[in-house]
Formats: sequence, structure tokens, C-alpha cells
Amino acid sequence: MNGTPIRIRFSADEMLGSLARWLRLMGYDTGYERDSTDTDILEKAKLDGRILLTRDKKLAERAGEQGLYVSARDVNEQLRQVARAYELTFDEELSRCTVCNGELVLITKEEASKGVPEGALRSNEHFYRCGSCGKYYWKGSHWKNIRRMMADLIGSDHESSR
Repeated sequence: MNGTPIRIRFSADEMLGSLARWLRLMGYDTGYERDSTDTDILEKAKLDGRILLTRDKKLAERAGEQGLYVSARDVNEQLRQVARAYELTFDEELSRCTVCNGELVLITKEEASKGVPEGALRSNEHFYRCGSCGKYYWKGSHWKNIRRMMADLIGSDHESSR
């Protein structure tokens, strides 16, 4: 083991797709379950050692301590509720692919030139690619807004060079 603390892992049901993307951005391994029965979703979450996040009260009750009923409809309030319930932090160094939950890998600017717009190549030095789906990432001008939103929602003032 490399000394990295074990981070909580989540599974979000199909009503919480936006929340799953934000949790991934924050650095949390978050599965997103669609087109599955409640029983299948619950069993998979338990098997994978994940906390089940759901807007279904009965499913949350069935999950017991391994589940959380997410009462808010608004994704910002959902994120705030989950962050408070599990004392989550925003760690830019652990951000995951918002599309598929894969781990992001630092790549060279030359590698990034194959899939990143020219303007982004000119104005950024660090680029990442999802090790699973191949999607490219970089911290463009939108990243300041993401940091500000995280600070507002969960009290994170984390600044990172990644």
C-alpha cells in the first residue's frame, strides 16, 4: 500500500447522474447505475463496498448504513448533503473522468495535441487523459469557477497545480 488513505466509494442510482459526475470531479470513485433493478443496484453496491446514493427512500432503507437517501432535487444541494454526511473534501489530484469514472493520467502536451483544441494547447501546460475511455482533460478558464463552487458548497479552498 502506498500510504494513500482509503477514500469512500459511491454508487449513484439513475436519478443522480449529475451528482455522480460532481463526485468524480471531487476525486471520489462513483459508479452510476442505470437500467438496473433496485435489487441489482443494491447488491452491486454492497459487493463493491460502495455507499449507495439514491432518491428512492425505500431503496435507501434497504441499503441501511450502506446507503443514503438524497432528499434534494437540486444537484448543488445534493452535493452539499453528501459532502456533509461523509465529510467529503475536494481533491483535484484525485479527480476522475466525469464520463466513465476512470482514473486520469497525466500526459504530455504532444500527446494532448491529438485530442485537445488548439486554444487549450496554447494556454495550458498540464493535460490528462482518462485511462478507460480516452477523454481529454485540462484545467481551463472554467477551473476557477469549479474551485469557487466547491468552496461555496463544501467549504473547500483547495488550490492545486494539477
